[in-house]
Order: sequence, then C-alpha cells, then structure tokens
Amino acid sequence: MDGCSTLLKIPRASSCNLLAMVAVAAALFLPATAIPPAFAEDNAPSASDQQCLGCHGSAGMEKKLEDGDTLQLHVPTDMFAKSVHSSVGCTGCHSDIDLAAHPPAEKNIPSARGFSIAMTQICRGCHVDKFDQWQTSIHAALVRSSNPAAPICTDCHNPHAVIKGAAESIDQIPCKKCHVDIYTAYLGSMHAKARLKSAQSNAPICTDCHSAHAVQPTSIGQGPEAACFGCHAGVLEAHEKWLPNAALHFEVVSCPACHAPDAQRKVDLMLIDSKDAQPLGTEQVGLPVFEASSQSGSKGIDAQTLWNLLQTLNRSGIVGKTVLRGRLEASTGPQAHQLADKSKAISDCRTCHSAGSQAFQSVTISLVKPEGQRVGYGANADVLSSPISLESVGGFYAIGGTRVKLLDILVILAILGGVGFAVGHLILGWIFRYYGLNRPGGRGGGHDGQPGNGQGHKTA
Repeated sequence: MDGCSTLLKIPRASSCNLLAMVAVAAALFLPATAIPPAFAEDNAPSASDQQCLGCHGSAGMEKKLEDGDTLQLHVPTDMFAKSVHSSVGCTGCHSDIDLAAHPPAEKNIPSARGFSIAMTQICRGCHVDKFDQWQTSIHAALVRSSNPAAPICTDCHNPHAVIKGAAESIDQIPCKKCHVDIYTAYLGSMHAKARLKSAQSNAPICTDCHSAHAVQPTSIGQGPEAACFGCHAGVLEAHEKWLPNAALHFEVVSCPACHAPDAQRKVDLMLIDSKDAQPLGTEQVGLPVFEASSQSGSKGIDAQTLWNLLQTLNRSGIVGKTVLRGRLEASTGPQAHQLADKSKAISDCRTCHSAGSQAFQSVTISLVKPEGQRVGYGANADVLSSPISLESVGGFYAIGGTRVKLLDILVILAILGGVGFAVGHLILGWIFRYYGLNRPGGRGGGHDGQPGNGQGHKTA
C-alpha cells in the first residue's frame, strides 16, 4: 500500500494534501513536455482533477471498511483521461469532498456494496432517463430484495473509465460478468458469428434483445420472442407458407425450441391467473404447499398431484381461476442462446408430433418470485399423457401423441363428427331436393295429404 492509502487511516492526512498540492504546482509550472502522456491530450484532467489523481492515481490505493471489506480508491489516470466523465471532473460526482479537509479524520462506510448503491443516486443526477428505466428492471427488483449479486450502475459501467460505444463490442459486453454461461453460448450462435465477421453487421448483442437498462424477466409477456419479431418482420407470414397452424405454434412454441436444434427441449407449464392473464407468484400460491406437492416422488409432480393442486387453488370462493399456460422451450438459458442458421432449424413435424416425442419427456411447472424471476419445479411426464390431465393441461395441445391419447381420440372423433355432420347435411339436402321432400305436394305426399303417385308435384 502506498503512502496516501496509508494516510487514510490517520487524522487530517496533511502529508497527502501536501503531496497533492505539489502535484498541482508541478502540473501548472512544469513545461508541457513534462506532463505525463495521459495528460497531454485535449481531454487532459483539469488542475483540480490532477490534484485528486496525485493520490488516487497511485495503484493499490484502498480503504478498509467497518465490515472488513475493502473499498478500492485507485483511479487509473490514463483511463480517466479517456472516459466520457473526464469532462465532468472529479467534483462533478464527488461534490461532497472538501479538498482542504481531505481525507477526513473519520468517514464511516459500513460496506463497499452499500457505498456503491448510495452512489447510484449520483448517476441519477445526470442520467435520469436511464435510471428510471433501470428502476423497472429485474436488476433493480433484485437490488430491492437485497440480493448481493444484483447489478447496479457501477457493476456494468466503471465510472472512471466509461468509453462511449465500448459496450457495443462483443468482447466488452458487461453482461458476461454475471451471465458467463449464456455469453459463452451466445458466442457460438449465428448472431455472434455474424457480428464478429463484420463490424458493420446488425446482428444483435445482449442489449438489442433484452435492452440495456429496462431488462425484464422472461416470465413476463412474450419476452425474447418479441425481440425476435422486431428484427424478423413478416416471420409469421413466412411460416404460414409451410407450417400448419403457424399462429398457434408461435403461441405455444418458443423460437429457440426450433432454431437452437442442438438444445434439449422441455414443456414448461406456468400457473396463470385467468382473470388478468398474469403469472401466479410464489407468494400467492404459497411455496410450502407447492413444494410439498412437488415431493411426490423422484420424478416430480405427477398428474394426480397436479390435479389436486389446481383443485386447491380453484377452491370455492377464490376469485379468478388458475390455469396452466404451456410452452415448448429450450431447457436452459444458455441453450436458448445457441441459435443456428435458419437452414438448420427443426422443420420436421415428427420431432414433436409423434408418440413418445423426446421434447415432451421433460416437464416443469413454473411460478414467479416477487422480483419477477421464474422458479420451476420438476414434473413427471405423465402430466401430459394421463386422462386426468384433460382439464389441467387442456390449453396446451397438439394432436399426434404428444400428450393425452384419450384427448387425441376425442379430438379425432370430434373432427370426424363435424365432417360427417356437414357431409350428411349436404347429402340429406340433396335427397330432399331431388325427391321434392322439402316442398308441399312433393314426393311422399300430395296437397290433400294423400300419398303421392311417385310423379312428383305437378301443376294443372
């Protein structure tokens, strides 16, 4: 540790102030050739900033905090000179610092995390719109729930080294600090390959699909699918040319389920309040009850347990019926980002529409935590194939042995019945017209109610 950082621990670090004043004097009176390279540019730090950097530019400068943690106080001079904040200067953000009395004899900082969260209000002073967007995000919700890993401004943006446009480069994406597994999967995707191949590529990076500040959990709305449609305009019409019931597929099948062909797939059944079509939260259902239900065997929730759970949630007096919304998805977040070229997308209907399809052997039942995160509980695949699941999962259906065989039979009979009724109606109509049975005096009866003579209706 250098002299200045040591002096942080003693009252009125006058020696450090003296050193800072010497640095300022040197900066003001030495010839330009003596100015360090980082200061020789047009955005060189001001005299007051150089006074601050006289101490804080020293590597290893830090402060021990009350909880035993360490607050890093080192500001790399060269990086600060290049940053967008260099024009603001040190006092633009640290306006509470009195250089004549710095460092103070006492400054209680309970924790580095608490200090960083408090400093976000400084960011808010200039970046009001970005801060308000962040306030609506899953990240802010996690901060409010006291999650120590939830990202705040300084976790994504080094305040002393913010370079405009740097985050648009794949290797500088700040998301990878927390989502390294997803980032690694993304690097193998067609999007990343296109981006790396050409700097002019419009292929998306993280913020293009998830936004930079108003990051929403995937449990809300269409989520990533809406981002896909934003770039791939007319995608529904394109699928309708070859895919039967394309609109229904878009509703119950996520894009990566087909466009990440190497991914494992699962059916996720999310508990939904039919009144407002919103996911049910863990605090509404009650996790102890749900977790107890999930412990019905090593294979997870079975059809009977699921039926009992829904009966409990929809008991008499409850406003709003709980239903299940089913979607076929990639099994994990990283797999959902392994998007391949469209020529490799799954287009064989038998992948899903066949008895015992692998895609329907993995099932989860999902709730949403208060901060918006999805939490899934494993379920037995029989929830998709048992007759008692007819009511439970009736909203998620594709004929062909994907789930309930009894429902397959009933649907086929209904289709045949509907077709048969229409055909029968046409045949009967033709018979009636041909034999005149739909007219008074036609074949089968005369005007006077006497039997007809087989000649049909005649006029005199």
